[in-house]
Amino acid sequence: MNKVKLISESIAQDVEYITEEKSDGKKNYKIKGIFMQAGIKNKNGRVYPEEILQKEVARYNKEFINENRAYGELGHPEGPTINLERASHMITALYPDGKNFIGEAKILSTPMGEIVKTLMDEGAKLGVSSRGMGSLEQKKDGASYVRDDFYLATAADIVSDPSAPSAFVEGIMEGKEWVWNHGALMEAELVDMKERINKKVRKKQTLEESLEFAKFLKMLWCINKC
Repeated sequence: MNKVKLISESIAQDVEYITEEKSDGKKNYKIKGIFMQAGIKNKNGRVYPEEILQKEVARYNKEFINENRAYGELGHPEGPTINLERASHMITALYPDGKNFIGEAKILSTPMGEIVKTLMDEGAKLGVSSRGMGSLEQKKDGASYVRDDFYLATAADIVSDPSAPSAFVEGIMEGKEWVWNHGALMEAELVDMKERINKKVRKKQTLEESLEFAKFLKMLWCINKC
């Protein structure tokens, strides 16, 4: 069973706010900035090899951004899946610029999106945090390198602490391990528990079958003796 960890990366730079007035007098709210970085050791001590990140960003563009289903949430979610009830924005672009990947997102008219719009109107500083799944390889330079099983869940959640210390990110975002179970992500602890229960059930079934077989043999012995 291959276990992967939830990986969150907060970008220190504040995102750029873009507001466009529509013909009806209302505004379109957008954010733009560096969403991800490749080939450099980040503040969490991790390195995303450029070829791995390029490949995953290409898949994310094809399967999510181009299909208008690349969503992000407001805040620090604790799991790898997108909760549509907490969706605040839709990512509309993600493209390379040197070792950086520039992202753009449209703020949605959802309950969480309206909160983001209010924060933007009030001059609040917001940042972004990517969220993905993958395993890490520790190398001699002290950095943890993301392996080629990296899977990007969202290029950007909107957060108020883009410069959060790694201890906070590690404690909140990476406290659990996850596994792919028949195409769905499940907490590794739940999968392990399920396997233990299944083993006990199988063991009990084997014992019951053995006892039934022993009773059958005893009955045959009694018939022959009688």
